Amino acid sequence: MALNCGIVGLPNVGKSVIFSALTSTPAETANYYFSTKSPNIGIVEVPDVRLTNLSAIFKPKRTIAAAVEFVDIAGLVKGSSRGEGLGNQFLAHIREVGVIAQVVRCFDNPDIIHVSDKIDPEADIETINIELALADLDTLAKRRERAEKALKQKTEQKAAQAVLAVLEKISPALENGMPIRSVELTDEEKAEIYDCHFISAKPQIYVCNVDEEGMKSAAAGAENAYIKAVRKKAAVEGSAVVIICGKFEAELGVIDDQAEKLAFLEELGLKETGLSSLIHAAYDLLGLRTFFTTGEDECRAWTIHAGDKAPKAARAIHTDFEKGFIKAEVYAYDDIAKYGTEAKIREAGRYRIEGREYIVQDGDVIFFKFNV
Repeated sequence: MALNCGIVGLPNVGKSVIFSALTSTPAETANYYFSTKSPNIGIVEVPDVRLTNLSAIFKPKRTIAAAVEFVDIAGLVKGSSRGEGLGNQFLAHIREVGVIAQVVRCFDNPDIIHVSDKIDPEADIETINIELALADLDTLAKRRERAEKALKQKTEQKAAQAVLAVLEKISPALENGMPIRSVELTDEEKAEIYDCHFISAKPQIYVCNVDEEGMKSAAAGAENAYIKAVRKKAAVEGSAVVIICGKFEAELGVIDDQAEKLAFLEELGLKETGLSSLIHAAYDLLGLRTFFTTGEDECRAWTIHAGDKAPKAARAIHTDFEKGFIKAEVYAYDDIAKYGTEAKIREAGRYRIEGREYIVQDGDVIFFKFNV
């Protein structure tokens, strides 16, 4: 399974710059509104030092990392839910992603115009969230109409009542410009409205786009007032916050030498790239985990959900692995890093045989046995 992340925000907040920096994919940018007329799409490898080290140990013919798809969606403005700008065209693209990264401008620069002629992260976030909530209200109204019609059918009454109950629960939040994710819903309630594909129900990460001075200050523990405003807003929703300097990420992206790249990060007091920070935040929000398969032919990272049992994890490789699952031979990445070889892991008693009920852990190295 591949993670896909939609990058949204007001025009000229740096979405396309960040997209290009993260994906090394050129994106249309300009100092005017609606320069991005259709979504730009870029697929990047998930940075994972564990996979790099496994490849160094096993020296396979190829190494395949997990992937993330980034979708740069054109700038939203007040009225997008009613078709302003390119409105509904953009909203349709947002419905297709798994997690939303809302870029918020957190730097001053008189040479880059702002849609509101002032830098106000809280107002920017409110504008985007209200537009997404209004779009969801339109979807809710249509779904309610369908459910009310279904009430007239005796065989569909119970299901329709369940849907209507959840719609009534989330409606007040949307009417107040709040996202559906701010409403506490059970797994059963979420399942009832899954077919609606509500935009504001999607997990969201706020990306503070700062200049280099803002990045240095943040790395030193002195975040500027703009970042603090974003954090305050995110805390209310339980959303994550990531700080990225688009200009810095672009410069970092052209450096191939890993040592030079690390030195560049250390210069700003950073432990990882903005790409890594964003992907880690997305993985945490969605409850994603990584396991590895290794061998002479291939070392590969696979993405699954936390709590997946061995057969379901095996399905990530091929459906036959799940259907014919027999057992899983497992050890932790930390053990191969410590002992160096599978033989020594066996000697240490750390090589395990697990069955169908085993819950795969992040960092597991697995060899599946199956028969179809």
